[in-house]
Amino acid sequence: MKSFFIRYRRWFISLWEVAVILVTLVTAFLLRFDFSIPRSEMPQLQRALWIALLVKMIVFNRAELDRGWWRFAGIPDLVRVVAANVIASLAFALVNNAIAGPAFPRSVYFIDFLLCFLATAGGRFCVRLYHETVSRELSKPGRKGLLIYGAGRAGLTLLKEIQAKPSLGYEVLGLLDDAPAKRHGSLLGVPLLGTGRDAARIVERFKYSHPVEEILIAMPAATGHQMQEALANSRAAGIPCKTIPGVSELLSGKVLSGQIRNVEIGDLLGREPVQLDESRISSTIARRSILVTGAGGSIGSELCRQVARFEPDVLVALDQSESELFKIDLELRRKYPSLNVVAELGDIRDYPRVDEVIRQHAVDSIFHAAAYKHVPMLQSQILEAARNNILGTRNVVRAAERNGVSDFLMISSDKAVNPINVMGASKRVAELIVSSRTQAKTKFVSVRFGNVLGSNGSVVPLFQEQIASGGPVTVTHPEMRRYFMTISEAVQLVLQASTMGKGSEIFVLDMGEPIRIADLARNMIRLSGRIPDEEIEIRYTGLRPGEKLFEELVTDGESILPTFHSKIKIFQGVRANGDWLDKTIAALEIAVKLRDENGVVTQLQHLVPEYRPETVPQPLRLREASRAAGGR
Repeated sequence: MKSFFIRYRRWFISLWEVAVILVTLVTAFLLRFDFSIPRSEMPQLQRALWIALLVKMIVFNRAELDRGWWRFAGIPDLVRVVAANVIASLAFALVNNAIAGPAFPRSVYFIDFLLCFLATAGGRFCVRLYHETVSRELSKPGRKGLLIYGAGRAGLTLLKEIQAKPSLGYEVLGLLDDAPAKRHGSLLGVPLLGTGRDAARIVERFKYSHPVEEILIAMPAATGHQMQEALANSRAAGIPCKTIPGVSELLSGKVLSGQIRNVEIGDLLGREPVQLDESRISSTIARRSILVTGAGGSIGSELCRQVARFEPDVLVALDQSESELFKIDLELRRKYPSLNVVAELGDIRDYPRVDEVIRQHAVDSIFHAAAYKHVPMLQSQILEAARNNILGTRNVVRAAERNGVSDFLMISSDKAVNPINVMGASKRVAELIVSSRTQAKTKFVSVRFGNVLGSNGSVVPLFQEQIASGGPVTVTHPEMRRYFMTISEAVQLVLQASTMGKGSEIFVLDMGEPIRIADLARNMIRLSGRIPDEEIEIRYTGLRPGEKLFEELVTDGESILPTFHSKIKIFQGVRANGDWLDKTIAALEIAVKLRDENGVVTQLQHLVPEYRPETVPQPLRLREASRAAGGR
């Protein structure tokens, strides 16, 4: 029955409007003549009923009063109903006066307007009142007791939706807010019970009446510190908490209550939503052939997703991993069925294959995300780090030049700044290769940023696995700090930076303040509902080979230049001489072919004078130890 009503609801509303128009006009006549209409006035009434029905239904239909859900009726709906009734009553009066003349009782027009307005507006708000009171009370048993943390606009909107939708299964018992000015107030009849620090006391108060089962943090614009404090207050009360997305996520258009989710580690960063000049991005991507290398990786796959939004003519996804390439290809085809997606298996270390892909698809722009990036592993894989990150990048750069690609952007790393590890040194050389191409028609730029949350092999998935298994959570050093941002934010800024380059620049993203890894571990343990250092141990294991305590974003000799975007800066240093760079990399390539790790390290130090390895790379150390043992 309910589905039948929903399906034909506009017909039911129209029938309701017909009834209102007829009944209110008759009632207006009755009131005018003290409930005794003279026989001489009956022809006037009958004619007026037909005129009112015709004129008012046309106006109500044009005003779309048969649309919208009455249970959510608000001030905008009231304004629309007032306007529709004013116009309908005036039109009725004009038409009827033109036909009936001055003999028609003028007071009837005004009485009819008042009654018709009260009926059309009152019907809507009676439905809303029913859903927010009677229906809510009937469905109250079994609903979760809820505290909303945040009495701002988001909290108010959420409260309205929860009250209007008993099916959500929540009963809002009260509000929490840390603003002193809001104490002892209320929203929609729900009291503001105290601040976040009062959560434990408030939960105890409701323990035997209607227990609080959940705290919902409704602060989409909160800073990382505010979210951490709200989370700590909720945990102190011993109650699980959820949140709503940040401002940028709310732009998806879903209702607020439909986006309630668990608090995630990204919420605790407190990153402000990225503001993009999408018209500029679209002009560099729409109707063009775009190639993404490393398309199966965490950064590469997100690049594919966001590039796809701007409707390129063709999106070429290149990766050497068949399974990861298959996943992103399948996802893109499902989400963007009209997009021309081409998945190409290939290795950037294979120049003929890279050249073939670029030539075959007439590539206009390249986003080069393919790289080896795990610091401790590359300390023991020097030759592969050089082959992939340096020689592979050179292959893509040369193929781009040869085929007249207009734009080339490489994803770099903060580990390229004053590197002490092989991975950082290899990425710094890759930056030099890209920035040295000053004479090419292709615009070559690099974008440097730090760690992204949730990327493959990053610390966050590792901590999640360790927490799920009951610990311990391993942290290398209590003072280790890293820059963090979300993958989505990083890629959005990469796309924006791609519109700024004139050639040879290194763009650096604003990563905010560095975060202590130990604090990150503790916050993740709290998010899982456990107590750090009590239920789950945090164990310090010592720095691994090639690791720094602190990462940097600028090397010596680089100058800071602003851009029109507050979160993107240009760091412009001394460019390497192209001929010297080519000769030195050629020497490095020979060392790689000869499997000469010492030779590779020597060439890395020639290419990157600031490269000061804190530890001897593992294979060299093992060889020296073996030689020493053989000499005894």
